[in-house]
Amino acid sequence: MRSASEVDMIEGLPETDGSDAIADLEATAALMGDVRAEISKVIFGQKTVIDLSLTTLLAGGHALLVGVPGLAKTRLAETLGAVLGLDEKRVQFTPDLMPSDILGSEVLEQSDTGERAFRFIKGPVFSRLLMADEINRASPRTQSALLQSMQEKQVSIAGTRHDLPKPFHVLATQNPLEQEGTYPLPEAQLDRFLMQIDVEYPDEQAERDMLISTTGPVQEQARAVLSATQLMRAQALVRQIPTGEQVVDTILEIVRSARPTDDADDYVRRHVAWGPGPRASQALLLGVRARALLEGRLAPSVDDVIALAPPILRHRMALTFTARADGLTIDGVVGDLLRKL
Repeated sequence: MRSASEVDMIEGLPETDGSDAIADLEATAALMGDVRAEISKVIFGQKTVIDLSLTTLLAGGHALLVGVPGLAKTRLAETLGAVLGLDEKRVQFTPDLMPSDILGSEVLEQSDTGERAFRFIKGPVFSRLLMADEINRASPRTQSALLQSMQEKQVSIAGTRHDLPKPFHVLATQNPLEQEGTYPLPEAQLDRFLMQIDVEYPDEQAERDMLISTTGPVQEQARAVLSATQLMRAQALVRQIPTGEQVVDTILEIVRSARPTDDADDYVRRHVAWGPGPRASQALLLGVRARALLEGRLAPSVDDVIALAPPILRHRMALTFTARADGLTIDGVVGDLLRKL
């Protein structure tokens, strides 16, 4: 039985789609349930991380996974690629990595007749799912090589533009430990990630299941549930989901209240050095629609905004020296702002 608000949202679907759009949404929601179940066979104790990663991909964005080594971040990217039918490539970011190692380069070739011509050899960025492992260990020059790719879905080599495959997503990992010799991502680069997903330790039961499953003679392998075409269809459906005024107002209120402007709350001006821009509002609106679809609902709610605000805002804000000295964290500040709603 659907709630009254959900019925209102269904009635707000485009008239050209009618009942077909509702059927597509329900069928896609069922498929995403199969996707979650398939990933959970391989990734143990990370339900929140799995759901946030799938929400990011459904919204058409990129994700930054932050966690200590050994929490299956790389395994998650491989599994997502397998289950969603995306060809996946992995790049280990190191201080000596060059932009051409990611984007590709032109080489001069000579034919049998003696004619010379340049041929472009594509780099690993030409994949539907790129795993950028320990992205903060590469130089800023190499990090910025991903900027155009993530935003414009294309790269420019020797003045020629090359389109990337569709869909194109980046899952980057970052180790919060061992910061010596790393290069923090600039704000412009961080803003390209739809979410920063913090990967925590699994609970005892999940770690027990993982221990038994991964040390036996046969390990579970994920199977493909979707294709790249079906994922793109799901991403298009996400953008068709109508959103109530209350949800939109809540998104604007939380994002705008996190900016230390002259008319901001004293708490924010004292503790926030810089706040989220309009891209955060766009990410939240797409994210709440994707989360609703992932959970089998045809309408996002304010609860979706509250759930997604921390991973979407935490890398788009910075604390003042006073806030850091007082032991505050960005998640704590975001939580305080959400409680004031």
